[in-house]
Amino acid sequence: MMTNAAALKSSINTRPSAPVRTGPLPESPLGLMGAPMRFARNIEIYGEGEPAEYLYQVVCGAVRTYRMLDNGRRQIGAFYLPGDVFGVEAGDVHLSSAEAVCDAQVLVVKRRAVMARAEHERDLAKQLWTLTVRELQRVQEHSLVLIKSAEERVAGFLLEMADRNSSAGAIELRMSRQDIADYLGLTIETVSRTFTQLVQSGTIALESSRRIVFRNRAALNRLNG
Repeated sequence: MMTNAAALKSSINTRPSAPVRTGPLPESPLGLMGAPMRFARNIEIYGEGEPAEYLYQVVCGAVRTYRMLDNGRRQIGAFYLPGDVFGVEAGDVHLSSAEAVCDAQVLVVKRRAVMARAEHERDLAKQLWTLTVRELQRVQEHSLVLIKSAEERVAGFLLEMADRNSSAGAIELRMSRQDIADYLGLTIETVSRTFTQLVQSGTIALESSRRIVFRNRAALNRLNG
């Protein structure tokens, strides 16, 4: 049986030269040289410990990266939304696994090709440096989230999703309550209870299980500190 990395490599190498895309690709250093691939919900894109041979950009849908802890719990490290680049590693292997949160289209490009171009293109080298710094900041910020109260964590998460979706009044969450719990280091019961408390306080409204309307964004900001 092929590993995830081997299967991905085989798939990329056998794709037609002009694959059909669902829409214009977001701007990124990968946009002109990658192959778009589709991943169904919960399908693994790469696994922890596998060779980091490719870089990835989300075109549509969402992706999560995670590690399994010694106690059997899953810790989600990040969510990647359209336009985000992931799979950036300092070493030669992936330190976490990546899965599609929902049906997703991902642009895949060989890391070696990007690095070779960066040696001759200053703008591309600068973009890659910015991506690396951004990933480091994401890890640092996430570690600070895990020392906050449950209400502070959920409020901060909602504000993060609103900022990343450029949305002031409402957001449509692609991830499940279990995903949110594993990202925030909480139980799903605590996340659900905290959502209920925010609804009862008039801070948010739930139009559906995934659509969140901000009734009092200032209150969310106060909770987030």
